[in-house]
Amino acid sequence: MFGRKRPAASTEEVQMAEQQPVQERKSFWKSILPVMACGAGLFSDGYINNVIGSVVTILAIQYGDVWKSSNAKHYLGDIAFAGTVVGQLVFGYLSDNWSRMNSLLVSTVILLVFTALTAGSYYHGDAVGMFNMLTAWRFFVGIGIGGEYPAGSVGCAESTGELKSGTRNMWFILFTNTMIDWGFVIGAFVPYVVAAACQNQHLSTIWRTSLGIGAVFPMVLLVLRFFVKEPEEFQKNSMKYAKTPYRLVLRFYGFRLFIVSLIWFIYDFSAYSFGIYSSTILANIFNQDDAPLTTIFGWNTVLNLFYIPGTMLGAPLSDWLGPRYALAGGVTLQAVVGFIMAGNYGRLAQPGMVGAFTVVYGIFLSLGELGAGNNIGLIAAKTCATGVRGRYYGIAAAVGKIGAFVGTLVFPFIIAAGGDSETLSAQYPFWVSSSLSVLSAVLALVALPHIGQDTIALEDQKFRALLEENGYDIRQLGLRKGEESAEVGETGEKPVSL
Repeated sequence: MFGRKRPAASTEEVQMAEQQPVQERKSFWKSILPVMACGAGLFSDGYINNVIGSVVTILAIQYGDVWKSSNAKHYLGDIAFAGTVVGQLVFGYLSDNWSRMNSLLVSTVILLVFTALTAGSYYHGDAVGMFNMLTAWRFFVGIGIGGEYPAGSVGCAESTGELKSGTRNMWFILFTNTMIDWGFVIGAFVPYVVAAACQNQHLSTIWRTSLGIGAVFPMVLLVLRFFVKEPEEFQKNSMKYAKTPYRLVLRFYGFRLFIVSLIWFIYDFSAYSFGIYSSTILANIFNQDDAPLTTIFGWNTVLNLFYIPGTMLGAPLSDWLGPRYALAGGVTLQAVVGFIMAGNYGRLAQPGMVGAFTVVYGIFLSLGELGAGNNIGLIAAKTCATGVRGRYYGIAAAVGKIGAFVGTLVFPFIIAAGGDSETLSAQYPFWVSSSLSVLSAVLALVALPHIGQDTIALEDQKFRALLEENGYDIRQLGLRKGEESAEVGETGEKPVSL
């Protein structure tokens, strides 16, 4: 199943390629610019979501019992999830019914403004009030991050159609999931650098500077996005000026959306449970209560670096094998490693085995990125028509984030099921998560369609044909300002509202 170099093109892809008019190909840099501009904003997602872990560590040291007794302790780390879900749903709708690029600009401005506000959080010198302000700003930061998913990722996927066939999945991944992973790395590294510069003192300066630096990348990206046009596929197949036939869309894409959302839910649900090994590794390396910030943040950076080999080596694999097989293969191998780690936890979680434990854990993280991390967003962006792609992707991504939140609620109970046994408490989450990873592989192979280099264009063709068959006037599609849609469709029937 995984031995062939590249999935053979389907009959539809071959026919479509033969029918395509010969066009003058853009230069590589002109073609890659919109892909980068649309997708690279997810770097901010990785950075902002990871840097908050270091900020929480500093706040706990700086404010001690005041922090421990505050409500913010329970909400600060996760509140951005709620904002992200809101942003994914709202901007999923806006990116379809308004504009891909304008939605991106708005989400970037939100991200920029509220990230800066988090760095300047203050409330009349009151620590608890400041915690609450920081938490509130983080919710709005989450909305900005959420906008990057449907508006940015779908625009990125559509823009890859102008790149060389056989590399499109790779470039999509490199400017989406790989950007998130690099954001995680830099989000861990910046607090280390700032803490070193402050000699582990001036705690307020460290966490405020670390948060503030998160506003720099959106600022650069905002300028770049002003020069990017709407993707060509969106210009031709947008439903901005047409009424969306929701019942028809659900009938055609409902089951597929359910499967994509379920895989994303499982991935995020499981990914957060796997984080228990990070604390185990760090605890075996040093005493976290007495260790300087540079030691904590330095090792956190090392652990996050394990994401990079999986996402970067796995990017071309998604063109070579195809996204379905790359996802299924990656999560299957990750499940195998997870079962091994769980089964041997008693021996691996020893101070003398830190090196071996860290290496196995790194392989585990890399396989997760090679599989679901790289490919679930790609699959979500390419398995539906352009006219509803933003909403489709936004719903799937939102379900994934809900999965992450549910995982943080459920896994403490799974851990508690281990009772007084530290080994069982660590093993149970991995038995559950690894089993769910196998389920994800089965779902991808059995319930998802073939995803080739030209799947986006093919989905648009199929969707147009479906609309025509149901009496819908397809002349409403596209970004043709000032052109009124016909009252009667090409089939001779009156257009229907479904």
